[in-house]
Amino acid sequence: MNEMFEIAYAAASGRLCLFTGTGFSKAVTDNAAPSWQMLLESACDHAAQPDALKAALFPKQGNNPLTLEESAQVIAIELSKQGKDIHEEIAKNISALSPKGENSAIVEFLSKRSFDVITTNYDKLVEELAGKKDCHSITPGLPIPRSPARVQVYHVHGSIDSPQNMVVTSDDYFRFINSQSYFSRKLSTVLHENTVVILGYSLGDTNLKAIISDYNGFSKNHVIGSSIFLVSRSKVDQHIKDYYSHCYGIRVLDQLEAHQFFSNLNAAMPAAEKCTVESIQNIRKVIFDKQTFTDKYLGIENSFFEIISALGAIGLSINNAAVVDMLGVVIKAKIRLTQEPSAWVQYEHLAKWLIYLGTILKLKGTSIETVYLEATLKSMKSMGASTWGHSWKAYGAWKNDWSKIIASNRDIIRQYIEGNTDWPDALNVVRSS
Repeated sequence: MNEMFEIAYAAASGRLCLFTGTGFSKAVTDNAAPSWQMLLESACDHAAQPDALKAALFPKQGNNPLTLEESAQVIAIELSKQGKDIHEEIAKNISALSPKGENSAIVEFLSKRSFDVITTNYDKLVEELAGKKDCHSITPGLPIPRSPARVQVYHVHGSIDSPQNMVVTSDDYFRFINSQSYFSRKLSTVLHENTVVILGYSLGDTNLKAIISDYNGFSKNHVIGSSIFLVSRSKVDQHIKDYYSHCYGIRVLDQLEAHQFFSNLNAAMPAAEKCTVESIQNIRKVIFDKQTFTDKYLGIENSFFEIISALGAIGLSINNAAVVDMLGVVIKAKIRLTQEPSAWVQYEHLAKWLIYLGTILKLKGTSIETVYLEATLKSMKSMGASTWGHSWKAYGAWKNDWSKIIASNRDIIRQYIEGNTDWPDALNVVRSS
């Protein structure tokens, strides 16, 4: 499965949320946006003894003695002695930022699509890139717009529009974490209702971790697929990917710059837009009117990905009895298609479908677990690295993408394959990690 198609489908069906942090601001300003520590160091310049304050809070050797929000609290106290406010000083610094560099791919997406943004950034860069007239910028302390807008940007830590309501110091964070504000409730709602793409963020904020953990609990209870992606510009170790998946239900797209992400997403949009309305209509007919998908449709590689995306678009759980029955029928139909003459491509499709399902849904204990494992056994017994009469493309799919499957799913697949076949190529895949 091309994850970009899934994200593009979410955008085309109006259920995409971008979750942006400092890294995104750096990407769209040609790295001019300051880090959180740089902001605090610049705020120190307004204290009575700036060098001494910086040396105490941000020593050149060793670790910082305090967390950044605690350091911000210290700076706030020192600035207040000079009749100055840390929130105002930081807002002045941030207000000078504007987009810089080659942002055409980002502008192409942000200026044309409808989506939500949740950001911990104080800046208004998203609004500038998307087009201010099409955006509602929603900030604590300011009235909440009631009219519709193509883009809604929720500044959960405040913005430069209302400096006094920015979450900066440890006191601010304490109030933010312990309050049931509109913004904390809205964040939770958006996570539950949308496909979320995290850009320029590292899960370092305790409150956001808690909300994402709440989402993961919801997804487990309702047996829905993971719909949160973390885009990382650097390579992420498989152990860390497994941790993100296990604890937060997050799929990691690594070695991917923000600009390249949007370029890939733009390329995937035409295909997603073409099939969105039709696929949602079709899934309703199959689930509610007891119709069936044609073999011609199921013979296409993207059909299964469209089906799963359409389920999410209409709010159906994969644990819904009708959905489970439908998926079982679809998988069995695909297996039947592999048995037709010259059907090598169907073996490859089946492998990719099963891999995809294994990356979005924790299977253990679900009603689809048995169907999935039986289909996986059939797929793996019919594949081969170089054996005549076996699908080498199916083998390549399983071998290349085995690590993408949720760790707990890899465990139950491994146990099932080892207990039901001695086919060496199958064992080679399941024992590879």
